[in-house]
Amino acid sequence: MFKKIIFLLIFLSVITAKASFILVPMDETTQQNHLKAYGITFWCLEKNYKASWLLNYRGGSFLLPDALEIRKECQIRGVSFEIISDGEQISILNEIASPSQNMESVVLEKAPKIAVYTPKGKQPWDDAVTLVLTYAEIPFTPIYDEEVLSDQLLLYDWLHLHHEDFTGQYGKFYGAYKNVPWYIEQKKEAESLATKLGYAKVSQEKGAVAKKIRDFVIGGGFMFAMCSATDSFDIALAADGVDICETMFDGDPSEGNYQSKMNYGNSFAFKEFTLERRPEQYEFSDIDMTSKRRVPMEKDYFTLMEFSAKWDPIPSMLCQNHTQLVKGFMGQTTAFDVSLIKSNVLLMGTCELNGEARYIHGQKGKGMFTFYGGHDPEDFQHQVGDPPTVLDLHANSPGYRLILNNVLFPAARKKKLKT
Repeated sequence: MFKKIIFLLIFLSVITAKASFILVPMDETTQQNHLKAYGITFWCLEKNYKASWLLNYRGGSFLLPDALEIRKECQIRGVSFEIISDGEQISILNEIASPSQNMESVVLEKAPKIAVYTPKGKQPWDDAVTLVLTYAEIPFTPIYDEEVLSDQLLLYDWLHLHHEDFTGQYGKFYGAYKNVPWYIEQKKEAESLATKLGYAKVSQEKGAVAKKIRDFVIGGGFMFAMCSATDSFDIALAADGVDICETMFDGDPSEGNYQSKMNYGNSFAFKEFTLERRPEQYEFSDIDMTSKRRVPMEKDYFTLMEFSAKWDPIPSMLCQNHTQLVKGFMGQTTAFDVSLIKSNVLLMGTCELNGEARYIHGQKGKGMFTFYGGHDPEDFQHQVGDPPTVLDLHANSPGYRLILNNVLFPAARKKKLKT
């Protein structure tokens, strides 16, 4: 009888201690590959596993069910994980639920369908988002103007805008590259595409694309943009119906006094900005801080804002990281002048040295958008023709984590996304 009792106690202790969850820690010291950890979580959602995002718990960790194929996938991809018991999982969730803790557990329901707006033939390393999606093994579909104008955005939940120029001024590269073969060829290709799609000018065609993307967001889509896609998108919306392009861009002079005709009510994030009229100037407007900032590379950092995980889960998700201090990096559009940002737009990452915002978020209709200044979080001053960033050397990049936060947050249970 005594032996049976001992056996029963041992059996019960084994059952109680049985591992039933996988914790993917996202703190600074434990996780060996933060970027691929997002890919693991996305992969689990695609496989219909339940997952939770533990906001502000050990750097925004992920809680997954314990399954042999998940363990193997973590090992294959080099993602650190911990096996925890039912009791440990309950203890963690109780800690997170405590009113004294700025933490929250958000259920991730379904992997979002991802589209990347990018020209045909672009390589993954031409854009930080396609680079990190490829590295994290998160599937996406490249689309461009033809797909957007034929309403194929309806097939997707999340859209990234490659560092595009939606104003029809070919990236304002004219001053430095007008005689370079790649510039001449890109201009020719853009004009050919605009003609094929039934537009007299590239600026008109790009403006139509911008309005389709606007409608995608208003209808409930999630949009993420970096570098020049941020301000040029808003400028194109504000300049709807107004010719702001000079002769070398569209064959005729710009409209007289076009600055006064800007409709800032159309733009998503920015207000009262002044356009750069000089065609040879590598700049769109005074939204961008690139030429105004005087921040040396060794001091170029921005700080992530802290939000209430329980009351403001959206910005909390978007700011999950293992550090609040993120290295700055340059781009055609590096950062945003705070004075030109609309009051209903959240500042999520700012540099106090010169009053600029690097990372902002807002709501438009039923959807949401995030703008992130700069070209490549691990390439301080990216130049045309520079070699690609090797993400194996930056697997724990806080700057790249911000991109992947945006990719994953549309998967959150919808009631958590209500504002």
